[in-house]
Amino acid sequence: MTQSTDREAHAGYARSRGVLPAIGRAGVEITLIAVLYVFYCVTRTFASTAFAPARGHALDILTFEKGWRIDFESWLNDKFFQYDWLGVFGSYWYATTHYVVTLIVLIWLYRHSASQYVTARRALVLASVAGLTFYLLMPTAPPRLVEGGFHDILSLHSNIGWWSENGSAPKGLGNVTNELAAFPSLHAGWALWVAIVLIRAGVPRIVQGLGVAYAATMAIVIVGTANHWVLDAVVGWLVILVAFGVAIAWERKGPAPGPELEYVPASTGPGS
Repeated sequence: MTQSTDREAHAGYARSRGVLPAIGRAGVEITLIAVLYVFYCVTRTFASTAFAPARGHALDILTFEKGWRIDFESWLNDKFFQYDWLGVFGSYWYATTHYVVTLIVLIWLYRHSASQYVTARRALVLASVAGLTFYLLMPTAPPRLVEGGFHDILSLHSNIGWWSENGSAPKGLGNVTNELAAFPSLHAGWALWVAIVLIRAGVPRIVQGLGVAYAATMAIVIVGTANHWVLDAVVGWLVILVAFGVAIAWERKGPAPGPELEYVPASTGPGS
């Protein structure tokens, strides 16, 4: 009887030892992501608000696109303006999925694989820092703020959504967001990050396909709503690819990623 009681007590201690560190790690991760998000939002407001150079950068991008015949912005934007259902869909997609889907996949990956989570988190941070650097050094106006017949789709449908008239920020906070942060598109970059995470995680092919479709849809939406140029999406993808490459290369040269995130079994020791 005493031996059985000792086993149960030991197993209970082992479980608590596993659960408490897991809760602590989760708390650290949540805090880290929250701090990074606040830093991301605040830093964007430090960029120059001078419109002339931002418009000049936008026109340079458009000139480049025309040279390569990839200037699809006007045609696609007209479709989002012509069909209300497409405009409403694009508005909700742009203003919501960028944050919600990324967070859901991040949480899922944390539960699925500690090492892959650390790699993906590092890539996300590196890409976001790179994007913020561009925003500070090369402010760029989106199509909706450049003359040429572009329609501001989110503004047109702001009466039925939670976003403000001048961006995807919540109503009342539109004036504190940086509207000249078009290049590169982290909407596109983060969406490709989701697809890469699912592919690397080895989930079923249909789920991987959904991830790729999500990234492709995001690229179409950001251009169709006139919030980004085609080149913004392309460079956003390149930024996330380079970030993953850097994270993986750095980890191969250093210690195995994330030993602090290794999971402790719920019950170990004698009698388990």
